[in-house]
Amino acid sequence: MIRTDAEYKRALEKLKQDARYVEQQRSRLQEMNLSTDEEAYALQPALSFTAQLKEEIETYERMRRGDLGPLFSFAHIGRWLVGARIARNLTQQDLADRLGVSPAQVSRDERNDYHGITVERAQRILEALGVQFRAEAANPIFADRDSDLEYA
Repeated sequence: MIRTDAEYKRALEKLKQDARYVEQQRSRLQEMNLSTDEEAYALQPALSFTAQLKEEIETYERMRRGDLGPLFSFAHIGRWLVGARIARNLTQQDLADRLGVSPAQVSRDERNDYHGITVERAQRILEALGVQFRAEAANPIFADRDSDLEYA
């Protein structure tokens, strides 16, 4: 996952390098008179890495536009918090300043997708980002209570 503008710029450069590499390989394979299937098979690993990098770049660009989508699971809150910081056009340093922690702490937390974050800490980060959070439970268990349940 791309988390900073510097990583984004490196990813764009890497994508250009990968495209040149794929074209060089394609030319070499064509010189070997391989079939179309053999050529595709030989290029598959490089094309797979390129596709993954393109997806990461597109995800970062969506985040920068503020297109985070809803958070459907708390298991993904870490990635969502990173996306919210990016959407707010804040650096890790900016967020660290707002939270009163070191930039290294924010970087470490984001690299780990805020694994094991507490609700209180997530709330502090949301507030620092200026994000209002609302949770909604779909199909809560109390919606269809059986009439024969006994309550103490």
